[in-house]
Amino acid sequence: MARSKSARAAGLIGALVISLLGGGCQGTGLVDGGLFNRRSAAPASLASQQRRDPALSGNGRFLASIVEASGRSTVLLQEQPSGRVLPLRHLRSHLPHSSPALSWNGRYLALVLQQGHQPLAAIEDRLSGQLLRLPAPAGARIERLSLAPDGLTLALQLVQGGQQRVQLFDLSALLEPDRPGGLRSSNPLP
Repeated sequence: MARSKSARAAGLIGALVISLLGGGCQGTGLVDGGLFNRRSAAPASLASQQRRDPALSGNGRFLASIVEASGRSTVLLQEQPSGRVLPLRHLRSHLPHSSPALSWNGRYLALVLQQGHQPLAAIEDRLSGQLLRLPAPAGARIERLSLAPDGLTLALQLVQGGQQRVQLFDLSALLEPDRPGGLRSSNPLP
């Protein structure tokens, strides 16, 4: 009897692995059977827009993504799970956008934006309303970025002289940390 239970368990585990590896996340099987919950990231009014580059805050409360609007890419910030679109004070006036990243509580939204002919890294502090602009080092072009969960370190993927490299920037003199849970030193955001 114990052998048949373990054989059934092994078969179930095997089916799960096959389902996950065989593209089960897209269609039927154990994924639709309840192992994963799926829902739209957008309210109905935004569901038809092309979206890319999703970024979740560390606490999962905020989702930033790039959407096409009037032929140009812009960033969209939403509260989850409601899908409510949140205003961004400075970023709407600078287009196009790419590579969004969020800090732990969503206080900081970093992204690559175009200013003139050069892309630059920008971080909007949603609590203070400030916009921090970080141009690329001389002779380099910013391709992508990543923001540490506390918001104090920024990683930039740069192209310079046909070569790609990654450079880290310490922002601790410019920003205060956005810490998880009870460790945060700032007021909560809407």
